[in-house]
Amino acid sequence: MKLYNSIGPNPKTVRMFMAEKGIELPKVAVDLMGGENRREPYLSKNPSGQLPCLELDDGTVLAEITAICEYLDETFPGPSLIGATPEERAQTRMWTRRIDLNILEPLTNAFRFSDGLKLFQNRVHVIPQAADDLKQIAREKLAWLDGLMAGKTYVCGERLTLADVMLFAFLEFGARVGQPLDPGLKTLPAWYERMKARPSAKA
Repeated sequence: MKLYNSIGPNPKTVRMFMAEKGIELPKVAVDLMGGENRREPYLSKNPSGQLPCLELDDGTVLAEITAICEYLDETFPGPSLIGATPEERAQTRMWTRRIDLNILEPLTNAFRFSDGLKLFQNRVHVIPQAADDLKQIAREKLAWLDGLMAGKTYVCGERLTLADVMLFAFLEFGARVGQPLDPGLKTLPAWYERMKARPSAKA
């Protein structure tokens, strides 16, 4: 089993998830800046041309960070970062999807359409005029999440889950590309510092 790895918040999510689980796997570096992920032989492994992907021992390739993390969670021992019961797993998946659609997608597309335009303009369909609105959507949804997290240690209460790992990896990225977390929020800044202090945050 090996992980095709690169820069960016998607690979960071999987590396951090693995660190939390105590999983060590061989990694194959893919040059995202040079576009190695957008041509063969990588496209034969992951036709979406995105990173990361996980190649299993039998040659099966898994892509999409939620699918990779759930597979690793079920395959390796240790406390689950998805959930120990049907209710916990459903709650984790609910929040992971809400965060992905409402915060991470607008945040990353805003980057692709503005600061990252030169890199992405020949790789994906870009909409530069949408960048500012997408940034605003991400800020509004972060404020929404901030209110819902009052009194909670993590997104799903007292359980560290994939939702926290994924949100942290993307907010860390956002801070580097002109979309920092609003320090005026009431709960997320403290949550962010707690996540940043975890050893896995250096993965």
